[in-house]
Formats: sequence, C-alpha cells, structure tokens
Amino acid sequence: MKHLRKNRKFGRNADFRKAFLWNLVSNLILKERIRTTEARAKEIRPMIEKAITKAKVGNLANRRLLLKKLNLKPVNKLFKDLSPRFKERSGGYCRIMKLETRKNDGAKMVIIELVK
Repeated sequence: MKHLRKNRKFGRNADFRKAFLWNLVSNLILKERIRTTEARAKEIRPMIEKAITKAKVGNLANRRLLLKKLNLKPVNKLFKDLSPRFKERSGGYCRIMKLETRKNDGAKMVIIELVK
C-alpha cells in the first residue's frame, strides 16, 4: 500500500537520488532558474527553501552544514548574494511555473526559479 509515502524515488537508489537532488539544488542556486520536470521541481523546492533559510542566519555552523551537501560556489552565492536579497522575506523563495509537456515522453515540464 502507498500510505504515508512522502518522497518520490525516481527509479534510483537512495544515494544516487540524494546526490541527484542536491545537484539540482546547486544548479538552481547558481543559475537562479532551471527547466525540469514537475516531480523533480516539487521534490527540490523544500530543499532550496531550507538552504536559503540556513544561509539567512549566516553563522559558521550553517555554512558547514550546507558545505556537506553543496559545493563551495553555490554556498558562497547563498551567503553573499541570496541571503541579503531574501532578508525581509520569511519563506516562499522559489516559484514553479508550468510549461507544456515534453514531446517524447509526455512528462510535465516546469520552470523553477528564485523570486526577485
């Protein structure tokens, strides 16, 4: 039964899935806008929200927590560029806009972007 199954599996094992999703998060931080499937976007949205909230606090412990999951470039951008930008905002840092379905397999495509 599918009761209380919260996360999507994407047909991968747990280690690959975790690395894959954090890679999407780092790409979103660096580019501020990516085109992906709806399921992937819905899965990374809470991850990016929590990462930005940790960067807004701005202490060394949160920087080290983010460095465990992300590379140096995205973490630096989070702390230098994005945390001042979202200082007054208390959540809702990213937006998902629906696009047309992908032609070859019919997957629902979206653009996930950081709000200005």
